[in-house]
Amino acid sequence: MTTVRRPREQEPPFDVFAKACPSRGTLEHVTGRWGALTLGALHEGSLRFNELRRRVDGVSEKMLSQTLHALERDGLVHREAQPTNPPRVDYELTPLGHEIARRLLSLIQCVEGSMDAVLRARERYDETRGAR
Repeated sequence: MTTVRRPREQEPPFDVFAKACPSRGTLEHVTGRWGALTLGALHEGSLRFNELRRRVDGVSEKMLSQTLHALERDGLVHREAQPTNPPRVDYELTPLGHEIARRLLSLIQCVEGSMDAVLRARERYDETRGAR
């Protein structure tokens, strides 16, 4: 099926803040808990489904499957099925997936590096609110 595209100058710009913009769905796939972790894990290299599931600790088989389908549809993940018995399926990032994962990993590293400050902030917050 061929999609006819208008010249770029006739298209409205993508705006993730607009409700109907398709970029919003992709942003959700990329920044959701399982999407971000899946992209980060695949940045390390090609993985089979169960290897990926072990790497992304806590993800259910169903959620990982849904996440991989969404990321594959968005062109971020490539699924390679080998015609072997039993079948072997490998997942790897596309060039676009690598670019997005690289940027996500910078954010992940920033968060991990800031956790001492975050935990102190949580403690102060909880103390002033009487929570625990």
